[in-house]
Amino acid sequence: MTIAIYAGTFDPFTLGHEDVLRRACQIFEEVIVAVAADTGRQTFFSFQERVELAQAALKDVKGVRVVGFQGLLSEFVRSTGASVLIRGVRNGSDFDYETRMACVNHALNKNVQTIFFPPINGTQSISGSLVREIHRLGGDVSAFVSPVVCQALEAKKGTAQ
Repeated sequence: MTIAIYAGTFDPFTLGHEDVLRRACQIFEEVIVAVAADTGRQTFFSFQERVELAQAALKDVKGVRVVGFQGLLSEFVRSTGASVLIRGVRNGSDFDYETRMACVNHALNKNVQTIFFPPINGTQSISGSLVREIHRLGGDVSAFVSPVVCQALEAKKGTAQ
């Protein structure tokens, strides 16, 4: 069985992320959603909140396990026995960045291959930063995130963003 990993910050987990994950589940028997603890930047949701939100948003998806991880992704991949990284690419800049990351991850772990998923259902404009900005300015983000993420965003309304 080939195990795939879909890693990211997921701040928050969007419908674009969910689309990539559901399509990956059509190919792989097990997909681990790996939520990164160390993102190199300040996140809106805490590490634990991001893990819990991804778990809640994906509770009905078979073959998915959501876990948090720290450190290098290549080491996390090695520790799980996975051999495939799943990456969503919305545009040319994503592709350029993700291609560089695929090369680095392969250099660090020769057993890992990266598969890119382009958006196919109108999710190409969705990003966590866009969702956070729309929410910060009082806009409706329900078209971009699951109801559980929408509720979590509303619960944090008024906190520092």
